[in-house]
Amino acid sequence: MRVLVVGGGAREHAIGEALRTSGASVVVASANANPGLDRLAMASVRCEPTDPPRVVGAARQHRVDYVVIGGEAPLAAGVADALRVAEVPVVGPSKDGAEIETSKRFCRELMRTHNVPGAPRHVAVAQASEVDGAVATFGAAPFVVKPVGLTSGKGVKVQGSDFATAAEGGEYARQVLASGSPSVVLEERVEGEEFSLMAFVTDSGLYPMPIVHDYKRALEGDQGPNTGGMGAFSQRDHLLPFLSTDSRDRAVAILQGIVAALRAEARSYRGILYGGFMETASGPVLLECNARFGDPEGINVLSLYEEGNFGQLLYGVALGRVDPNLVRFRLRATVVKYLVPPGYGRTPEAGGILEIDAPEIDALGVHVRYGLVEAAGPSRFTMSASRALALVAEASAIHEAGSRVEAALAHVRGRYEVRHDIATKADLTQRTEHVRTLKIPAAKPSPIPLSVAPPDAPPSSAADPSLIPG
Repeated sequence: MRVLVVGGGAREHAIGEALRTSGASVVVASANANPGLDRLAMASVRCEPTDPPRVVGAARQHRVDYVVIGGEAPLAAGVADALRVAEVPVVGPSKDGAEIETSKRFCRELMRTHNVPGAPRHVAVAQASEVDGAVATFGAAPFVVKPVGLTSGKGVKVQGSDFATAAEGGEYARQVLASGSPSVVLEERVEGEEFSLMAFVTDSGLYPMPIVHDYKRALEGDQGPNTGGMGAFSQRDHLLPFLSTDSRDRAVAILQGIVAALRAEARSYRGILYGGFMETASGPVLLECNARFGDPEGINVLSLYEEGNFGQLLYGVALGRVDPNLVRFRLRATVVKYLVPPGYGRTPEAGGILEIDAPEIDALGVHVRYGLVEAAGPSRFTMSASRALALVAEASAIHEAGSRVEAALAHVRGRYEVRHDIATKADLTQRTEHVRTLKIPAAKPSPIPLSVAPPDAPPSSAADPSLIPG
């Protein structure tokens, strides 16, 4: 089987490794030369991933069986639509299906129109003159400002973290509108701990993957600005230390409802659906939806896929129907930590050199997934202003996997930043205690109905724990 991977970051490197391990031949279409991807690929095509004719041309030139789109920008550009017109199967939703990610306003309106539970209190505004009125609807409650379009995880600002007063939040909302955004969404800030739930979506149903906790803030202690993601962890049982099976099932039900709503509006969706949730006192609240593998969360999950069938699984997603027996992940914990240039998320310093001792890192059971770096010689890489290297390890316990990544850092030389606090025992304890404390005074929540599965899916199949098999 021959597969075209669109994109050139660490997430795409992880996709390529999983495909290669399953016996597929990989072709890459990316603007940059990713050292890890180019090493494993049978061919590499340099082109913009957002250029539909060039991507279609690469697929035809190399006679691929199907295409996997890594990031959100190609989906927003209609690359999946162009491939389907050319009769090339593709893992990735149509442009109008991907609007679940590309427009935060559309996501909230879709949930409201189709009675999908799990949304926080929110209001969307399109004019600067409407901002003060929108801010006033929250009263004394803190709120979040979200630009409607794609911001690579860096445009959302939270009261109490990124701005202090409601007036400052309103000013930021006006700045977003003045910058050309068609609208901005203001949402009540909810308290809890975040988790990411990704699922394969086909015509026949929705199949969840292990749950992951992502670290978005640039600095330790969850300080600093939002970034594309500094690292993530997953737990051996595919839950999280602070997350119950009930909350997992309720989150799955919310994603089922979104898929059903998209289909009710005739929006095509074959690909990956990613729900960014907050576990609160009353259960999971949906913060955002994405239309592709998370980065870094996808690196965690892909490292757990059982060897041998990943290429066949994604082929089934591209065609619209998969064998549920192929949705299999090992019962292991994972930790990913990103190495980034100094100042990443603030004023990044591009051009620094990283030197890595790959054999020593491999000997520790740690894998390197290459981000936006350029080869500068044997084991030497030049950093851009973006994330450079992702180190991923697995173990029986989360903190053990984190310790392996920390040990691997001794074999990386150069000036870089990394969050050492990711997945430490202290960090895990703090997050678990935070959720426990939130839930103590809370009344028993009204259960979110689990009857919102897509009409052509087997009853309750997506919430069935057997679809996250061991």
